[in-house]
Amino acid sequence: MSRKSNHKRLAKKERKSGKEKKKPFVKEEFEGIVRMTREGFAFVETPAQDTDIFVPAARLRGALNNDCVRVVTVAARQRSMPGGRQRVLRKEGRVVEVLERSKRPHIGILQVTKREVWAIVESRNMPYDIRIMMTPAQARPYHGQKVAVLVESWPYGAPAPLGRVLDVLGEPGENNAEMHAILAEFGLPYRFEPEVEAVADAIPVEISAEEIRKRRDFRSVTTFTIDPTDAKDFDDALSFRVLENGNYEVGVHIADVTHYVTPGSLLDQVAYERATSVYLVDRTVPMLPEKLSNQLCSLRPNEDKLCYSVVFEMTPRCRIVDRWIGRTVICSDHRFDYDQAQWILEGGEGPMKQELLTLHHLASELRRKRFAAGAIAFERPEMKVQVDEQGRPVAVTQKISREANWLIEEFMLLANRCVAESIGKRRKKPTFVYRIHEQPNPEKIDVLRRFARLFGHELQAKPEASTKQLATALNGLLSGVKGTPESGAIEILALRSMARAKYATDNVGHYGLAFDYYTHFTSPIRRYPDMMVHRLLALYEAGEASQDKEVYEAACVHASSREQIAMEAERSSIKYKLVEFMQDKIGQEFDGTISGLTDWGMYVEIEPTKVEGMIPLREIRDDYFEFDEETYTLVSRSSGKSYKLGDPVRIRVVRASMEQKLIDYELI
Repeated sequence: MSRKSNHKRLAKKERKSGKEKKKPFVKEEFEGIVRMTREGFAFVETPAQDTDIFVPAARLRGALNNDCVRVVTVAARQRSMPGGRQRVLRKEGRVVEVLERSKRPHIGILQVTKREVWAIVESRNMPYDIRIMMTPAQARPYHGQKVAVLVESWPYGAPAPLGRVLDVLGEPGENNAEMHAILAEFGLPYRFEPEVEAVADAIPVEISAEEIRKRRDFRSVTTFTIDPTDAKDFDDALSFRVLENGNYEVGVHIADVTHYVTPGSLLDQVAYERATSVYLVDRTVPMLPEKLSNQLCSLRPNEDKLCYSVVFEMTPRCRIVDRWIGRTVICSDHRFDYDQAQWILEGGEGPMKQELLTLHHLASELRRKRFAAGAIAFERPEMKVQVDEQGRPVAVTQKISREANWLIEEFMLLANRCVAESIGKRRKKPTFVYRIHEQPNPEKIDVLRRFARLFGHELQAKPEASTKQLATALNGLLSGVKGTPESGAIEILALRSMARAKYATDNVGHYGLAFDYYTHFTSPIRRYPDMMVHRLLALYEAGEASQDKEVYEAACVHASSREQIAMEAERSSIKYKLVEFMQDKIGQEFDGTISGLTDWGMYVEIEPTKVEGMIPLREIRDDYFEFDEETYTLVSRSSGKSYKLGDPVRIRVVRASMEQKLIDYELI
């Protein structure tokens, strides 16, 4: 027998006996960001890995939440799954070096003993208290106060990390202190320095005749704003008039913030660093001081205002025959809130009724065309926490988006798309800032497809389907599940399959909106990328050469990051108020729907408020459940009972921790 055939025979024999040698585990090294848990272990997020690397507490080498570390993998763990299947759970690693400590502070309560000062931290991702580098005499006046603390080191052998107090926030539980704590936790400012306010206050209110002469004058054209009832700044307006040829002229007018905020100025530096306004439950933390956001750049009625505008000539059938982009001066005739505009659209009487009805007709046609082109129609309910004057939550209600909202939305989308096309469709494309949304992850779409099949629904698109075909299939699926018990779960998975929208200088289109070109032009009061877009438009209109792409790409990355942080802070403030809202409901029972499943718990949204809490699996004492990722179900190891996303359940509220922003339910 030849050596080759003998080798095959031996290999076959080993496979049969189960003794075939496993491939040796290959260690890999990565840089990543630590995401810590209250239990002390952590996961390291690395750009080069699809899944996070699990790191036990003993192998963290003093790393804490949001620290940048170098990690080396040491194993790839497997575990049994329901039905006897095996899967790789995740890679396991150890931290070999803390490369950079996080600049985001931890929030705690200052405790002063005879010899030491501590910050007692209550957080879902900080399992340690922090020793403060102050003398007890220095810290005594702040004993019991909520503080923001920055960890600076964790010396080898020390029982706890060392840090310093960045800010004393106030009494625990007091609304301002808690909101400031959320902002501090995410590294977001909650006030402007006096010198910044002084620069803004020094800007003259008057508009010179010379400046007006440089601009297209719309002050005699019917113009109005539509905003929420409680809005303080009005940064966009619509103008409307019928032309002699029977077509309509529709102007989208945006506050000309860059007229007042010049590149490199102190105001510009502050706006760049903040990158966005932040919207907490009870307040707005603006990107620009109030003199600008609520006065100079707020398009208030009966005041001349400077704008950057996109003006369309449209036929009565909503075909765009001409467009113009440039600087203007306007004078708004009326300020509507959404309810007032909606009343008129539904047949009520009010000012500018014919203009509103005509614009509503045009917006409806724009909306129809957008969805026909493949825009995704997500309609998950959005809840709003209503608070009283002291910031206490008094109700949780659903936000309703109606025709008045859509009217404004469609014309803002149209202006953003038109501006992006004006640059992106040039033969020689200069550097520009786009708002991009990449196509969904195919693996996540496949998860959605398999999950929908569990309920008898089909995602009617093959893996190789075109962008529009997939979007059409997604819309068909979302429409088909409306009103079913599983609709919420399928919508959640569909949302999770989507990429995150971001800013970039390389255009790939906006998948969710079905636009080949898209940017953010319409909110420069609250978004720095819109200011960049205004400046680039002005530069290219003046004949300037293409700007430095690397500079603008870095600004896009920064703005995208700050946007995400602001969204996390907003969600944190909502979560805090929801926990506060549930304080007096402990012991009460509610109907709910399973909204999430993990290895450690079952998340449930209760009716009618959609307040989400978790049922820890360890608290289900009469059974043992395991999470099956393939079917998104929890399966009992003994009884075979299972729970899946979208299942109705009955729960009881057992805990509402305001310190950790956690709500615990128990299954009835």
